[in-house]
Amino acid sequence: MSMVIGLVALVVTLAAVIAAAGHAGYLAMLTSAAKKRPGGQPAVDFAKKRYPVAGVGLGVTLLAMLIGSGDTVGADVFATLLGLGGGVGSVKALQSTQSRFRKGDF
Repeated sequence: MSMVIGLVALVVTLAAVIAAAGHAGYLAMLTSAAKKRPGGQPAVDFAKKRYPVAGVGLGVTLLAMLIGSGDTVGADVFATLLGLGGGVGSVKALQSTQSRFRKGDF
């Protein structure tokens, strides 16, 4: 049973890290593209405001993966919950960033 919970924790935390890295990567690409265009400074400023959110999400999910590498069931359950929270938060932040950018709210 412990092995199954450990495997679930690994899968959840890995997916969460990928989601958080996706948000950070999206912001990096947005910043890079906006810097190359004339008049892109508002988009650069918008992306810079969102970097702390992406950094915290990535940090939380990496912490969850580190905790999940332990041998106890309690650590695996905690890592799963932390990874779920960080992953869902990162996906919501990415969706918010994309919708605000598409609308041109910045």
